[in-house]
Amino acid sequence: MSTVTPTRPVTGSLSLTAAKLPRFAPVLVAVVAAAAAALPVLFLGWGPIAWAILAGLVFLVALPLWARVVEGSRGATDRMVTGLVWAACAIAIVPLLSLLWTVVDRGLPAINTTFLTFSMYRTDLDQEVGIYHALIGTLLITLFAAIISVPIGIMAAIYLIEYGKGSRLARWITFLVDVMTGIPSIVAGLFAFALFILVFGPSTRVGIGGSVALALLMIPIVVRSTEEMLRLVPDELREASYALGVPKWRTIVKVVLPTALGGIVTGVTLAVARVVGETAPLLLIAGLTSRTNFNVFDGRMTTLPVLIFTQNANPGIAETPGGTPPGIEIAWGGALVLIVIVMLLNLVARTIGAIFAPKTGH
Repeated sequence: MSTVTPTRPVTGSLSLTAAKLPRFAPVLVAVVAAAAAALPVLFLGWGPIAWAILAGLVFLVALPLWARVVEGSRGATDRMVTGLVWAACAIAIVPLLSLLWTVVDRGLPAINTTFLTFSMYRTDLDQEVGIYHALIGTLLITLFAAIISVPIGIMAAIYLIEYGKGSRLARWITFLVDVMTGIPSIVAGLFAFALFILVFGPSTRVGIGGSVALALLMIPIVVRSTEEMLRLVPDELREASYALGVPKWRTIVKVVLPTALGGIVTGVTLAVARVVGETAPLLLIAGLTSRTNFNVFDGRMTTLPVLIFTQNANPGIAETPGGTPPGIEIAWGGALVLIVIVMLLNLVARTIGAIFAPKTGH
């Protein structure tokens, strides 16, 4: 006796692919949105910023609607979220590009050999001036601030991760580091100012005082960044070193720190970039001078942020009616040089991190 297996009737073909918008759909919608937004902008007399915002809103609405008709609700949601992510990226990048363009456009005409090699100290009325003294002051004060803060910050992070994990002292140090992270820069300047006038007298204005103030701002950043990098080092590396009979301190120096060196250097660079533009604490303790001072332990020192502030506050009189005052030109040129210094620091940090980072692969 034979049995017949029932078969399910075929009601239609099963498609393994869903409908999709063409690849040029976002570009097409962007062009239509730009054209549609241009009409009210022209009639109402709005500017290009309003046109860009209106075109973006039209794009964020039109593309998901089209996708909902063709691709369904899931495709529309995906298109909408993707558009919002790109919009957030543009909102973050456009002000940065605008800032860089403004600084380069206004500061580049002031940059020349005289501007970078002459100080503000004049020996005659016709002598040209520059920012050399402020450039030297910025580099020296920041260098000594790093010399003070980097060893302290790294060793504090090593204690928190390698020695004091879970102890009461480690919890207190972590709490104090968190508090120091949020203190205003003027408070660090007041502390350095009070410390130095207490020890050396009320008229003390010295470059190393500015380094101390900046070090107070750098230490919590170095501690936190180093702490996170040390946490990323696998415990297997430490245990393998201990299994070979290597002491703990040597394991930290030879295994843990080299593994985390790239991240530590990046954290130190972020700390330097955080303080290199500080003005308030240096106005209090480092002071202002028109001469070039190479000794941070003796006399006042001017930094680029302080020079920019003072030149903008006292710009002088323009040579021609309606022209730009000389102080404003110096301020924009100093701002451009300051941005270039920060960019160079980041490039150096990336290079050092790439060289000393642990090698992977075979």
